[in-house]
Amino acid sequence: MPELPEVECVRRSLEPLVGCRVVEGRVIRSDVVTSIGGAPLDRPLVGCTISGIRRRGKSLAVCCAEGPVLGVHLGMTGRVLMVDEGSPIEPHTHAVWRLSNGREMRFVDPRRFGGLWIAPTAAAFEAEVWSRLGPDALEIRADDLGETKTSRRPIKSMLLDQGLLAGVGNIYADEALFEARVRPTRKGVRLTRIELERLASAVRAVLARAISAGGSTLRDYRNAQGQAGQAQHGHRVYGRGGQPCTVCGDRLRKRLVAQRTTVWCSTCQS
Repeated sequence: MPELPEVECVRRSLEPLVGCRVVEGRVIRSDVVTSIGGAPLDRPLVGCTISGIRRRGKSLAVCCAEGPVLGVHLGMTGRVLMVDEGSPIEPHTHAVWRLSNGREMRFVDPRRFGGLWIAPTAAAFEAEVWSRLGPDALEIRADDLGETKTSRRPIKSMLLDQGLLAGVGNIYADEALFEARVRPTRKGVRLTRIELERLASAVRAVLARAISAGGSTLRDYRNAQGQAGQAQHGHRVYGRGGQPCTVCGDRLRKRLVAQRTTVWCSTCQS
């Protein structure tokens, strides 16, 4: 599932749309679109000018100068594509927007775990969707992890909780915990202030590096321009269970934590 770095790379690849007017909007599969505040789903955003592309955690907001917002959640297999007008419609395309620059923005999602929102205003979208999210992980500080002080949940579970921290998924939770030298099974309540500061710093650093590398393409992730990411080549623990640790050489351990396959080094992480 695309995490914060992948979604941020999609956001950046959509920035050329700013200033374009939506000439035509068409929803092909209505069950992937949710109306917020009675926003109409027929001809969505038509006549509006795109004024900005925002991100919070793993979701996007395509904002229009006239007020309406298109929210996007990629789920597991969702993609936002920018293609030339009139290009063949690929399978599992659920919505299409024709733009004044001769291009089309399309939402494609084979497994339909993602989805779209149409809201009349940014405020309505934020109240309905983004208000449920914790602080954005790219700006996390130790104080934002304060809830760990009273929680007996594994710290890995807490990093995956989007209500506490928006944007981190399985890949970058493992990578950040390794960089912070914190074992994923440690209960939040047992982490010291120094460890929380180290972890917050590691989350920011790991995410920033992944963004610089274009995100992680493990299967089908691409940005809106069709470019794959390269961050997967720098993963030090994720997907490497049983292989040697890149720091100490010991064999990396693997087990389920918070119902997710988790990899760590029992020597480097305590």
